Amino acid sequence: MYLLHGSRSFRNCGLMIIILLLCRLGRLQDSNAVLTHFNEYSEQCFAEVSSDLASKARLLKSMKDDLDHIFMKLRSMKSRLATTYPDAFPDGAMAKTMDQRPDLETPLE
Repeated sequence: MYLLHGSRSFRNCGLMIIILLLCRLGRLQDSNAVLTHFNEYSEQCFAEVSSDLASKARLLKSMKDDLDHIFMKLRSMKSRLATTYPDAFPDGAMAKTMDQRPDLETPLE
């Protein structure tokens, strides 16, 4: 019924809608500016740590390869010892101690 009183009511209503839309636009522009600033800051932080992270990942990979090589050598030595001195190890004892290291490639349950 309010809208039926004439064109003046339509103009007031249209003006209110425009004011609300401009207010919403301002808020969205502010949010966009904050998000843009945050993205730039995040990009800068990532650029600072990415090279360090890559070098640490290479170091961990190298350490894992070294440990794999060491464990392979140990298994080989244990096997040769068991072959050379079969009486030194009771039956089944060698199988239990051959490799007690967990398999890191399989996911945990």
